[in-house]
Amino acid sequence: MREANGKYEYVATYVDDLLLAMNDPKSFIELLTSPKYDLKFKGTSKVDFHSGADFGRDPDGTLFMSPKRYIEKIAETYERFFGEKPSKSKVNSPLENNDHPELDTSELLKEEGIQQYQCLIGQLQWAISIGRFDISSAVMTLSSFQAMPRIGHLDRLKRIVGYLCKLKHYRT
Repeated sequence: MREANGKYEYVATYVDDLLLAMNDPKSFIELLTSPKYDLKFKGTSKVDFHSGADFGRDPDGTLFMSPKRYIEKIAETYERFFGEKPSKSKVNSPLENNDHPELDTSELLKEEGIQQYQCLIGQLQWAISIGRFDISSAVMTLSSFQAMPRIGHLDRLKRIVGYLCKLKHYRT
């Protein structure tokens, strides 16, 4: 972040991706690709997708971020794992009211189930990072069971995926 002509300019980085918010991004890119820095870019354009999140503008010009495409990717993973689409019926919250996953006594998952559980936890954690804060408490609770998840814990993750798919148009 820096001040330039009375306004702030931002360069957001994630590994090897850059996201620029400034009045004259073209000049900044020219500087980065000059012999002084000699950086190479695959492409530069107005942002519409970055690190799993869609970007757009509301009718009044306000920038918004939406993880819709990433949620669709989670749904594809779910279908590959379980051979069906996530259930969206009667799912109005990430977890049921007064649920206590720590009291679950269902059978422990086998190796394949553990891998599926850990994969879904990772995907859901990234969904939180790109704006789906509404599932953070549920995912944080269930992530504590990654070493020895039970069938009931996986069922709860399936519910969270169904919830996300039902409300995939939510944006920040």
